[in-house]
Amino acid sequence: MLLLTLSTYWMGKIGFSGVIAIFLLLLTTIIKATIIIRDFMELRDVSLVWRIMMYGWLWGICIAISISYLISL
Repeated sequence: MLLLTLSTYWMGKIGFSGVIAIFLLLLTTIIKATIIIRDFMELRDVSLVWRIMMYGWLWGICIAISISYLISL
């Protein structure tokens, strides 16, 4: 997780921008959030309803951000 965080910091520091940067940042966010949901929140072995709610929220937010960004171009 530390390497993922440092990679996003590095992309911002060097001025990496554009559609590819946004989607790389969102992919990094999805990976980190999945690790947090599964391991830190210990939701790996819960019922399907909880997993659908958590991952649905994650994907819903990331898709909304992607659509908003693409519309603003």
